[in-house]
Order: sequence, then structure tokens, then C-alpha cells
Amino acid sequence: MKKIVITGLLMLSASVLSAQEIKPKHEIENQMVKTTYYYDNGNVKQEGWYKDGKLHGKWVAYNEDGTKQSLGEYKDGKKIGKWFFWTDDAMLSEVDYKESKVAGIRKWSSEAVVVNK
Repeated sequence: MKKIVITGLLMLSASVLSAQEIKPKHEIENQMVKTTYYYDNGNVKQEGWYKDGKLHGKWVAYNEDGTKQSLGEYKDGKKIGKWFFWTDDAMLSEVDYKESKVAGIRKWSSEAVVVNK
């Protein structure tokens, strides 16, 4: 019985160690911080910029398989301008933001497909 418990504990600790989270990467460029977040499989999850501790500039989010999920911009922590959202390999919608509030939405149909690259 002792061997079974010890074997079980060893297997549990091995699985916990192998499932460790990949830490974000932070780089300072032009008085801003470029940050990259990762999935456990090593693919990029999100990347973008911080200025004075707030989201600022272009941000891109990806699905776990590496396809683009969203693209947009922040200014002083608020969403601004056009944001684009994809599903699988086609653009799903375009959302206009003004100070983090939705100012307009444009849904894309199958006739007007923008390929996700």
C-alpha cells in the first residue's frame, strides 16, 4: 500500500511540475513596456504595450493554435478606434470604440470575408 501511495504522489508532483505556466515577457522600449503573454503550449496569447501602468497602443490576441483572435488599440487604458475580431480564419466583426465605449459595430458576412493571417 505504501508503494502505491508513494507512486501516486510522485506521478502527481511530476504532472504539476510539467503543467507550469509560462511567465509573461516584459521589454522596455521608448519609455513603454512591451508585454507578451503565452499559452501553456508556448504560443503567444496576447501582446501589446503599457505606458505608465496602463494599456496603451496596439494589442493583439491569438487563439491557442496561433490564429488571430482580435486586434485593437488602447490609449491611456481605454479602447479606441477600430477593433477587429476573428473566428477561425475569417473576420467576424469590426467594432468602433470611443473611450472604451462601443460607438458602432459592423458584422462581416460570408460575402465579405477578410482572411486571418
